Order: sequence, then structure tokens, then C-alpha cells
Amino acid sequence: MSDVCRELILGGQKSGKSRRGEELAAAWLGRSDTHRAVLIATAEAHDDEMRARIARHRRDRALRVPGLDTVEEPRALAEAIRAHASPDAMVLVDCLTLWLTNLLMPASGNASMPIDIDAAADALVLELGTASGPVVLIGNEIGLGVIPLGREVRAFVDALGMLNQRVAAVCDRVTLMAAGLPLTLKEPE
Repeated sequence: MSDVCRELILGGQKSGKSRRGEELAAAWLGRSDTHRAVLIATAEAHDDEMRARIARHRRDRALRVPGLDTVEEPRALAEAIRAHASPDAMVLVDCLTLWLTNLLMPASGNASMPIDIDAAADALVLELGTASGPVVLIGNEIGLGVIPLGREVRAFVDALGMLNQRVAAVCDRVTLMAAGLPLTLKEPE
């Protein structure tokens, strides 16, 4: 990640995208004693299975990347990137899909305050363009399957596809993960 300031890592569930992000963070930390790495986790635990999944991810990450700090921020992603980005700190966002889910379909059922997804995406893209240090973002590519049933699900798939396109446009590198293997879709010019 020497010349790359921003990278988007896409893939399906269990494709190896989080592991790839962690490998980039570990490599960044290994380059200098002054380097820091911060994971911005967007997941929220609303049931026992998700609580167990988050706890397992925390334990596994601590073993794989001991110097990786974690900040939990399910909604204010642009602000969190701004707060943690610096020339000596890599920001790792895991994941854009859960962030969008939190905005569009809050598990608390509190949809009384409408979220302007375009404004949130605008703020994220703007922050990515001005971040003073490396940023790696992880997200799902879910548009490769069958057309889902239900208006809300189709709207979510569309919104995620548009978000991925917008983020990819401002990233220096875009990587697609499949079966744990990286496929570079976009490289720095």
C-alpha cells in the first residue's frame, strides 16, 4: 500500500475482504514505529448471534493485528474518518454495507428521522477525498445474484451498488475478493 492512499475492498460474505483489510493494516503498522491503525467498526449488536459474532471478530483481530485500535461508529462514518485520519494513521472501515444498513434500515425500528442517503454518501466521498492518511474501506458486492423479491430489498441493493460506485470512483485502488483471493479492479495511475 505504498502509493495507495485509498482502497475499496469488495466481495461476498466470507470472501476474505476483512482479512485482506487486516493484512494491509498489519503491513502499515510494520513499516514504522510511528504508524497507527484504527478500525472503524460499523456493526451493531441487536441479537445474541450478532453479539457473539462481534466478540469473535474482536478476539480474532486482536490476535492477527495486535496494534489495531477499534472505534465503533455505526452511523457518523465521515466524521469518524475525519477524527482518526492522519498521515501516520491508517483508517480501516469495516464495513460500508452495515453502515448503509444502519442508515436505511435501523434495527431499533426508529425510522422516524429520515436519513438523506445522498447527503451521507456525499459527506463520505468528500472526506475520502481530503483524508490526510491512508483509508481502506470494506464492503459487500451483493449485486451479482438474482434480483431480490421485495421493493425494500431491491432499493437497498440499488443504494449499495450506487454507494460502491461512488466510493470506487474516489479510491486509488479497488480490489474484489473471491475465495480469499484478491483481484485488482483498479490500480493507481
